[in-house]
Amino acid sequence: MFSFFKRFKGSKESDTAADESLAAQGSATPAAEAASVEPVAPVQPAEPGPAAVPPVVTTFIEPLPDPQDAAMNTVEIVPPPVQDAGAKRSWLTRLKSGLAKTSSNLTGIFVGAKIDEDLYEELETALLMSDAGVEATEFLLEALREKVRSERLTEPQQVKTALRALLVELLTPLEKSLMLGRAQPLVMMIAGVNGAGKTTSIGKLAKHLQSFDQSVLLAAGDTFRAAAREQLAIWGQRNNVTVVAQESGDPAAVIFDAVGAARARKIDVMMADTAGRLPTQLHLMEELRKVKRVIGKAQDGAPHEVLLVIDANTGQNALTQVKAFDDALGVTGLIVTKLDGTAKGGILAAIARQRPIPVYFIGVGEKVEDLQPFSAEEFSDALLGG
Repeated sequence: MFSFFKRFKGSKESDTAADESLAAQGSATPAAEAASVEPVAPVQPAEPGPAAVPPVVTTFIEPLPDPQDAAMNTVEIVPPPVQDAGAKRSWLTRLKSGLAKTSSNLTGIFVGAKIDEDLYEELETALLMSDAGVEATEFLLEALREKVRSERLTEPQQVKTALRALLVELLTPLEKSLMLGRAQPLVMMIAGVNGAGKTTSIGKLAKHLQSFDQSVLLAAGDTFRAAAREQLAIWGQRNNVTVVAQESGDPAAVIFDAVGAARARKIDVMMADTAGRLPTQLHLMEELRKVKRVIGKAQDGAPHEVLLVIDANTGQNALTQVKAFDDALGVTGLIVTKLDGTAKGGILAAIARQRPIPVYFIGVGEKVEDLQPFSAEEFSDALLGG
């Protein structure tokens, strides 16, 4: 189905205030100049003023040729349209390897066990240790007890299968596809704490979107860290994607320029990197809100997606981040990274129970193809040895 979008003209800022300011500075009363004064000591030469600050220049790194003007289709981002079966198996293997410890703790409970109170207590401990949190753990155990009673389950493996079904049911609301083609450009604002993997995820996601024939432009909105700009520029070169950057300056201004460039070039998707910050840094969180407001001024309805990148290794702290950033920005989707490390995986159950924001992608490695759409079935199998 084709979607048609209204193109908006960029608004020009009014120069009235600036003109009035210059006029006020230029006005002086002749009477003041003509006033007589007593002779005084020679006036000391005025100290030289500060050197003029050179203007901040927006640079376009590795610009792409303008794409052809064409009607847009709404595109649903699911696993890439052409994916090697061996690569898919390799990715699932890495996911299972990353969650192996949690899987071992959970599945080991059912080996030679009796269905009694001891079994439920061991499950409770294992779920809490997996970062599922108290609320999700209590929810799963209560539902499991009811399922065992109602279906008259008598074998440990039956209970394991029942737990898997309940976990899939809990996680399925998080399984939502990223929809493109709703605007041109579709503007995505990427946020998260330092070290969560924002910039790397942006680079991987750009490549993923290109597999759906989407043109991409990146905005280096982390102006506080030179390394972030350089890292994004490297990803831009790898993917042949334009990166809008400044050596310094206001992050909101950089992203504003990037939106304008994306509209002029008829780019499909514009992704804006932002500086990492902790939810407790209230002044920095307010700056993020400012960036979001400026994006809205650059294009009506933008940003169309506010994605939060979280590190799965941070456990329950990741849930705290989700709540804080969602309260501040209205997060529309999550990217969960580093599930190939020491992550326990249960944090997704906690998110599903307390703040069920869609998980668009999960990452299990450093390669571009290691970022894949979230599947409740695959994730539950990795946790419970399916």
